[in-house]
Amino acid sequence: MTAARLTVDPRFPIGAVRRRLFGGFVEHLGRHVYDGIHEPGHPEADEQGFRRDVLELVRELGVTMIRYPGGNFVSGFRWEDSVGPRDRRPRRLDLAWHSTETNEVGLHEFADWLDKAGSELMLAVNLGTRGTLEAIDLLEYANLPGGTALSQQRIDNGRESPFDVRVWCLGNEMDGPWQLGHRSADDYGKIAARTAKGMRQLDPSIELVVCGSSGAQMPTFGDWEREVLTHTYDDVDMISCHAYYQEHDGDIDSFLASAVDMDRFIDAVVATADHVGAVRGSAKKIDISFDEWNIWYMDRVESVKPTAIDDWPVAPRLLEDVYSALDAVVFGSLMISLLSHADRVASASLAQLVNVIAPIMTEPGGASWRQTTFFPFAITSRLARGEVLRPQVEAPTIDTARYGTVPAVDAVATHDAETGESALFLVHRGRGDAVELRIDVAGLGDVEIVEAHVLHDDDPYASNTLDDPERVQPRTLETRLTDGILHVTLPPIAWAALSLRRG
Repeated sequence: MTAARLTVDPRFPIGAVRRRLFGGFVEHLGRHVYDGIHEPGHPEADEQGFRRDVLELVRELGVTMIRYPGGNFVSGFRWEDSVGPRDRRPRRLDLAWHSTETNEVGLHEFADWLDKAGSELMLAVNLGTRGTLEAIDLLEYANLPGGTALSQQRIDNGRESPFDVRVWCLGNEMDGPWQLGHRSADDYGKIAARTAKGMRQLDPSIELVVCGSSGAQMPTFGDWEREVLTHTYDDVDMISCHAYYQEHDGDIDSFLASAVDMDRFIDAVVATADHVGAVRGSAKKIDISFDEWNIWYMDRVESVKPTAIDDWPVAPRLLEDVYSALDAVVFGSLMISLLSHADRVASASLAQLVNVIAPIMTEPGGASWRQTTFFPFAITSRLARGEVLRPQVEAPTIDTARYGTVPAVDAVATHDAETGESALFLVHRGRGDAVELRIDVAGLGDVEIVEAHVLHDDDPYASNTLDDPERVQPRTLETRLTDGILHVTLPPIAWAALSLRRG
């Protein structure tokens, strides 16, 4: 057994716990909306056709803000199709995912679903095939109380009060050649700046997210951020980051260290943004919206290109990854990374929520269940409050092919001085021996352990499925607290969360 030492002290804060870090993402893709959150014929369907069992799981997950309606989908989306009487809404071809969009669920229905789920709406506008005017029109429709044709149209469509959308994304992944309307950084920066200025002329209180790179592996990464922010720095609040991780060719050690890559990605974007600010002589800081992140096995994705001119299915099964215990541990470590950058990561959106690379799965007419990745998100969202603290960690290291030598143990803590409640989130990346942790929590005062969870399975590839939906579950972690020292033993490949309360 190896050993590690940690110190948790409120004198070492990173920043406030931003509740928007626990956001999600719903895209009109595959069975996410149709047969996922919306299935009118299901026994659990409510009066609007939304599955009550799915809503209950979304509330348990603790999702605070949801980005909508895409994703790649948004770059071909005409927002006007999604409002008004359902029987008059057009069916459209979705070129991004080679499907037919019925528009049965649109802006009004999704906003109603969010009210039931207890989540905030984050809207993306189409800067791929559309532009500034359409974005301003959507903002007017959504946020203006009344007195104009567009606001009256919203009222006539059944929504008297505005949607009052606070956060808006200026397009999606515009650096990607797969994106409809893909542009160079210079061209995108110009249209994003024009759109941001126009939207702020209508509603100066909104928060705007400009597109960063689709991933740190993009050939234009860094240069893209610099050029786009050179155009938009004064007009936006955040720049987006997107990152997905998977195990490659059996390289478990590198996969377990994925959060190291996320850390470096965030640090690089922050440095680039701050460089642009310094060149401009600006005191303003651009934050990060990490509005797509997850485990995604992209090498399992089958082609979604149509085989014929009339091959455009409705809600096909796409990107329905089944997640393992190993995936959940890595997922939990990515949440540690996001919290560890709470000073600059203002929001984050888990991509996605239901059926599509998701923590929640459903079967048409049948059950819904929690994937393994559900648990780290739900527990962290529930326990993280107050300020984020940076623990001091002394731990053995592991060598990885992709990221070099990395600590075998990573951790982050939160502390609410007002309530006296604290939480500690841990990951053990080692694959060999268990690790014995000696955690100094004396700085938190005279505390007691409220709850302690560990996610681990002797079979790291065990998963939850329709046939065995509870195969992988968090279990109680054995702990001992004496004289301000918390003793915990973590098995290999494990994620853990502990809640403490001042007595």
